[in-house]
Amino acid sequence: MSVEETEMDWQGWALFGLLATTVLTAVMILAQMAGWTRLDLPLVLGSLLTPDPDRARIVGFFIHLAAGQVFALGYAAVFTLLGQASWWLGAVLGLLHVAVALTVILPILPAVHPRMASTRAGPSSTAVLEPPGLLGLNYGIQTPAVAIVAHVIYGAVLGLLLRAS
Repeated sequence: MSVEETEMDWQGWALFGLLATTVLTAVMILAQMAGWTRLDLPLVLGSLLTPDPDRARIVGFFIHLAAGQVFALGYAAVFTLLGQASWWLGAVLGLLHVAVALTVILPILPAVHPRMASTRAGPSSTAVLEPPGLLGLNYGIQTPAVAIVAHVIYGAVLGLLLRAS
């Protein structure tokens, strides 16, 4: 696809971002159900806003969908800037995305999350969520691998669908 042929497909971006985020979320939930990770992303995100775990999972699911749309817009912008979209380029962007998530976002989350303990929290802490730690390893040794697979799939799906549009 040449630069001249590459234009932002706004309807495609919105739909494909939703599909890719749904796939990423499904991979993360299935991995949690299989016991490969204890990371419950909807709970972590939703408990930013509500202490009730059931409500937090619902709220967190919608927060995650919205965040996925924002990231999909970023991917689409990169595809447009590069003048091409492909599954492999999306997968590479997924690797970059997950590298930032695991090494920057997750480790600083305890500093801003009202219901998450920090690594320095003492016995008086009332936090209900464990801090994820670097690479999310506090949620299980396989958490980084699960996150990498999920984000590579997310990027590949976006690249594949945006290329086809």
